[in-house]
Amino acid sequence: MNSRSETIGEAEFVALDTLMQVNAAWTAARYTKGHRLGLSDCLISKTLLWSEDCAMVEQHKPQQNHLLAALPAEVQSRLFPNLELIDMPYGKVLYESGDTMRHVYFPVDAIVSLLYVMENGASAEVSVVGNEGFVGMALLMGGDSTPSQAIVQSAGHAYRLAANLFKEEFHRHSEMQVLLLRYTQALITQMTQTAVCNRHHSVEQQLCRWLLLCLDRVPGDQLYMTQELMSNMLGVRREGITEAAGKLQKKGAIEYGRGRITVLDRRVIEKLSCECYAVVRKETDRLMPFSTGQVALASP
Repeated sequence: MNSRSETIGEAEFVALDTLMQVNAAWTAARYTKGHRLGLSDCLISKTLLWSEDCAMVEQHKPQQNHLLAALPAEVQSRLFPNLELIDMPYGKVLYESGDTMRHVYFPVDAIVSLLYVMENGASAEVSVVGNEGFVGMALLMGGDSTPSQAIVQSAGHAYRLAANLFKEEFHRHSEMQVLLLRYTQALITQMTQTAVCNRHHSVEQQLCRWLLLCLDRVPGDQLYMTQELMSNMLGVRREGITEAAGKLQKKGAIEYGRGRITVLDRRVIEKLSCECYAVVRKETDRLMPFSTGQVALASP
């Protein structure tokens, strides 16, 4: 027997492993009650999943998160090999109130809501995080936990980093400290302005502010969210969201379908919004001038 037949090469091993997985899936499917799959179906499914995983890696890179892109090259060289690209499906809870944070998350095309949940189940959002920042601010303060909850409000992807590696690098590099502390100040500004807005402004103004904050953190002009989600995030009745969204649609600002909002005229939303969005946006731009890709504010 020649040496090639005695030794399985890497390509042959991968092919054999794939075939074994397909065969296992096919065998399991044959005995699934009420649903039978053919071998070709399993093979196609396996191929599609592999293709989607490869496409996800090729489509995203750490620099799509503005904080990661702004890190010094020295820090990037140490952190980037330890970043894990993960899927962020809608409704995924990154941490619950009081949980010890084991990771930090740097969204690239997902939006995460930080919200407080009351004993009776009522909730209200205090801030949103997208590709401009990261989730896990408590780790910078030494607390390792927070009373708030972090939940994905708009599906996408994020890079995950182990908390211990994040803290080690934060304490090692002064430029990274300044960068993340400036982002923390911007996030605190958003939190305080949200509290003021929820207390003094109408539901329509709050909705406009929230839509603009979300738009700044996703590519394109579409947001995927339900009225129930918007109601929970803003802490208002669902009927109030229905009425406010209806007014925006009549004014030609948005097109609202089932679970999807398409922004048709951002300038209309900016004019209908209260001053809270402009305050948050101005302070964020001042503290984080590296954050690019946002639409210029409409002139009054």
